[in-house]
Amino acid sequence: MKKLIIENESLELRYIPGNGAWTYQLRIPNTKDIKGKWGDIKVSGTIDDYPIGIKNLGPDKDKDKKLAINGEIRKHIGKTGGDQVRVTLYLHEKDKQLSKKQILETFKESAVLSHFDQLSKAEQDSILDKILSEPKTEKQEQLLLEYILMWS
Repeated sequence: MKKLIIENESLELRYIPGNGAWTYQLRIPNTKDIKGKWGDIKVSGTIDDYPIGIKNLGPDKDKDKKLAINGEIRKHIGKTGGDQVRVTLYLHEKDKQLSKKQILETFKESAVLSHFDQLSKAEQDSILDKILSEPKTEKQEQLLLEYILMWS
């Protein structure tokens, strides 16, 4: 799911010499409270109407997040450090993970809940923990399907 975080806002393309991939960057207003470490905060959108694909926002202690602007993007928009750019960004929110209730309902709908119920409490807890501990919903669903197929 994507959530609009900035729309057609004018920002300065900052140039910070000797800062590696972060030499050219944008500071994205009102993003200080978005939680996540590097690689967890994904955005997409446009800079001067040029689609940037999916990029990572970089956390910066108690400051608004920053977005590195690579040479390909700068070339397409024809801008450099100190220039103003028009930015629209969408935050890619993390998938909502499955709940224990959803897992059990899925087992029931798949006609395998009776098999699950025959397992010991320790085995049931182990299976639920294995599924629920996966950070990605896609992986949770894959594990759920594996159990359903195994018990069908």
